[in-house]
Amino acid sequence: MDSTRLLTLFQQLGVVMNGHFVLSSGRHSNEYWEKFRLLEWPRVTERLCQDIAERYQGRMLSAVIGPTTGGALLAQEVARQLDTRCLLAEPVAEGGRGLRRGFKLDAFAPVLIVDDVLTTGLSLRETLCAIEPYHPDIAGIEVLIDRSGGTAATQFSVPCHALLSVTAQTYSPTDCPLCAAVVPLVKPGTRG
Repeated sequence: MDSTRLLTLFQQLGVVMNGHFVLSSGRHSNEYWEKFRLLEWPRVTERLCQDIAERYQGRMLSAVIGPTTGGALLAQEVARQLDTRCLLAEPVAEGGRGLRRGFKLDAFAPVLIVDDVLTTGLSLRETLCAIEPYHPDIAGIEVLIDRSGGTAATQFSVPCHALLSVTAQTYSPTDCPLCAAVVPLVKPGTRG
């Protein structure tokens, strides 16, 4: 699906919200991309995951890995379409993420990492750290929405693709004009 049609779809589903938000990275923004307005529609999710899976057909991946929660749902669907395993990178008590619940990878196994929204790349970096002990062969990183306009994707040493790339304004909490204007702050994300 081309980016214009995808943006229109996201707007129709209420994915894009405007206001004053604290993101999971801790930064503030005047917009928030609520991927669960998309993920609540399984057929739409299936179609978008098909766009991701098509890039990896025939690659014989050992697993598709997603950080909880949104990335895990997408990883499940991409793994289903590629007929491979789905692993979850979940928060661990000491910070970061880990493969829990007995999930394991063979050394040097080819894997794909899938996430929902990329802003700073924190969840993806944590996922990469979680699988690093297995020395995986990372085929790529895929995200639904890159809020950084492509800049956050450059931090990874493997290809990182987004179905939709936008440039969203984010601010440090100490330099946020919305805070200065006393616009009420909303914390919609999953991190505490």
